[in-house]
Amino acid sequence: MPIHLPPISRRRFLGGALAATGALAIRPDLLAAEQQPEERSWTLLSDLHLAADRALVSRGVNMTDHFTAVTAELLQLPLVPEGVLITGDCAYNTGEVADYSLLTDLLKPLRLHGMPVHLALGNHDNRQRFWEVFQNEKTAARPVADRQVALLEDGPANWYILDSLETTLSSPGLLGPEQLHWLAKALDENPKKPALVVIHHNPGLNGGNLGLKDTLPLFGVIRPRVQVKAYIYGHTHAWKVETDMSGIHLVNLPPVSYVFREGEPSGWVHATIGAAGMQLELRCIDTTHKAHGQRVKLNWRT
Repeated sequence: MPIHLPPISRRRFLGGALAATGALAIRPDLLAAEQQPEERSWTLLSDLHLAADRALVSRGVNMTDHFTAVTAELLQLPLVPEGVLITGDCAYNTGEVADYSLLTDLLKPLRLHGMPVHLALGNHDNRQRFWEVFQNEKTAARPVADRQVALLEDGPANWYILDSLETTLSSPGLLGPEQLHWLAKALDENPKKPALVVIHHNPGLNGGNLGLKDTLPLFGVIRPRVQVKAYIYGHTHAWKVETDMSGIHLVNLPPVSYVFREGEPSGWVHATIGAAGMQLELRCIDTTHKAHGQRVKLNWRT
């Protein structure tokens, strides 16, 4: 399964992390408490690119500063979300042990606040070094050997988190036949509840693929299974919401870190999920960005 970090008991969490939380800049524009009883609130993050050197700047961005700014906002949400889901590229470049050690430190305030964290892998991660830091996951039972794959069951929807890391520092990704077989079987065992598929890599349906190599076999699995409602991904460092020809929503999460194209937003997405659809709200790190606070309502295909 993907790395799952449960909340931390406050009694077990000593003063250092509390002090770090207090130092975060607080943002005034908090999300309104609009969640209905039958809905679930999730926070979706992608492409952290955290480096062991907290002062490192890439493409004009200090990645640690961006992540702590997002953390500050999450800690001030009026409702604690069901979980924080990070879709990969947790590490800066080649997935070093020290990068993941910093990641564990920076996630502690969220876990202390009662938020479980689910981590998937991207092409800038390194699975073996990842496991060196998250020792419990190295030997954990997984539905697909040597891949971080899981089914998370949560209220009105199920999350299917897949592992598209093929080779560290190589842009394209690959699921492979075994992972696709598991996905098909898991979907067939859960036909009635809306399914949200999470993969680091973007679908490569237009040729010239720097995204998911086996996009067509994946869509061969998810298109005919109408419980699949959305494919959520990162990798492109852009914010975009589209709908596939079959009605599957394609949600491209923005990066927490840096963007590839000037003018694109960096930040995170607040997802409110119900039985009939999902509302997404873009939260930009630069709150003056024209897209900050943009809301998109998605209705599930039938």
